[in-house]
Amino acid sequence: MSFNQENHAQKGSSKVNDERDWWRGAVIYQIYPRSFQDSNGDGIGDLLGIIRRLPYVASLGVDAIWLSPFFTSPMLDFGYDVSDYCDVDPMFGTLADFDLLLLEAHRLGLKVMIDLVLSHTSDQHPWFEQSRQSRNNDKHDWFVWADAKGCADGTGPNEPRQAPNNWLSIFGGSAWQWDANRQQYYLHNFLSSQPDLNFHNTAVQDALLQVARFWMRRKVDGFRLDTINFYFHDKQLRDNPILPSEQRNSTIAPQVNPYNHQEHLYDKNRPENIAFLRRFRATMDEFENVAAVGEVGDAQRGMQIMTQYTAGDDLIQMCYAFDFLSPEVLDAQRIAAVINLFQQHSSDSWSCWAYSNHDVIRHPSRWQLDSSGQKLMNSLLLSLQGSVCLYQGEELGLNEGRVDFDQLQDPYGKEFWPKFKGRDGCRTPMVWSDTAVNAGFSKVQPWLPVDAQQQLKAVCVQDSDSTSSLAFYREMLGFRKSFSALIKGQLVNLKVSAAILSFERVFEQQRIFCAFNLSDQEQALTVDSFESNIPWAQGWLPLQGLSYQYSCSATQLLLPAWQAFYAIKNGNVDD
Repeated sequence: MSFNQENHAQKGSSKVNDERDWWRGAVIYQIYPRSFQDSNGDGIGDLLGIIRRLPYVASLGVDAIWLSPFFTSPMLDFGYDVSDYCDVDPMFGTLADFDLLLLEAHRLGLKVMIDLVLSHTSDQHPWFEQSRQSRNNDKHDWFVWADAKGCADGTGPNEPRQAPNNWLSIFGGSAWQWDANRQQYYLHNFLSSQPDLNFHNTAVQDALLQVARFWMRRKVDGFRLDTINFYFHDKQLRDNPILPSEQRNSTIAPQVNPYNHQEHLYDKNRPENIAFLRRFRATMDEFENVAAVGEVGDAQRGMQIMTQYTAGDDLIQMCYAFDFLSPEVLDAQRIAAVINLFQQHSSDSWSCWAYSNHDVIRHPSRWQLDSSGQKLMNSLLLSLQGSVCLYQGEELGLNEGRVDFDQLQDPYGKEFWPKFKGRDGCRTPMVWSDTAVNAGFSKVQPWLPVDAQQQLKAVCVQDSDSTSSLAFYREMLGFRKSFSALIKGQLVNLKVSAAILSFERVFEQQRIFCAFNLSDQEQALTVDSFESNIPWAQGWLPLQGLSYQYSCSATQLLLPAWQAFYAIKNGNVDD
């Protein structure tokens, strides 16, 4: 297989390999520890299981791993309800196991990013347990407390107790929970067992920055910052306005969820967040080569917030929003609109793109893609300007796993079943073998069932098959790494012609043209789409190695269904 890299290696490769800049254009492989590999026979994945499978992850050609939470937790939201930020839950192992994982990952050339859940804790965290004891203890204002609306204690016969405002939990119902001991409500944007921290208190910020330092001292390479736009709330506790029905969408919450009916102006997305992100970046900069990617959960302003949080060199390095994680089918026009929106708000910001993760239906099922469509969409993802997150099993082309109601673990799914079946379907165990019990994940019954259809696509089935989804991901990741423009280059000359999306990636003197037919019909790209500099004419060299089909003439480029075309500009490469 040839990518013409011998003749077209990029000048300035030292910049591409600059350790301080490792995150720019990195491909990050997300591991959901509960579902990756069980090493001790309890049906739950763990850190030692991850260590066992790290050589496989490295073989893909990714640059880093992102570990979903493994901290001490009651596990009511599967680790996103943290009761101790600085220890490993016994379910997953020990700190010594984590240190061993770091060593092995680094030996294999993989960076390690960990999921930091800073916006809220578990209600079993010592901070909250102290805070709820009284209104005058040392932690009394570490969480968001408010009196009832209508009367102070809710005992008046004509004034029943009411929540302080109309804010909603993304998991359903009011975002306020009454605490009988304090005789106040506390805020929870997620489960009632996940109270929100009060970021207006600098002591809270200081404590969380110390958490980050704890893990950086252990040599982690970065963080994925969960719900980064939820950190601050409006001090006045103003009601969110109702969002007009024509502006509602299901980008971050299912259509059935009333959360989509509000414009979330006051419960999140607050301007005070910028100052804290500067503090967080300054803390990261105390250590060498540490980077962060933030999760921006907002249905109306995701792209705008992404660019705000990553602009300049004193905020976090990159963010991702939910534009490519939503149920909406991604056609050429939709993708171009997202890219244009990002570029409209961005000058020097950096994005991180993803199709799937632990919170959404796997994209082959969301978009009903066959194998050709999956490969084409994978190529597109890995050709966009920005870094990329891949979710475990994505490289195998896994569809959403089947989980029946009586097997359901996710409280979010239980709340909105059957219109929304929750997140368990994307969290079913990783399939390693088509013949081993439980697909090689565990020797005992797993915490979620192994999907029989997924098992047919197991790693061992695809590993030696040159036509498999796994083989293509490895090829595409190798292709991307062969060209600096695909890693760090700017995206320019974005065009949509019917179902074909095309653009160029430019880095220093290297220029690569990319075209994608996002349809199940043959499509043509004609010279009329270009004022000059026709990318399949003289002066451009088509790039081989990905088995895509195309034909071209003086007047047009023909792309069969779900096919792509890449070409490099001659004369702008190394000798």
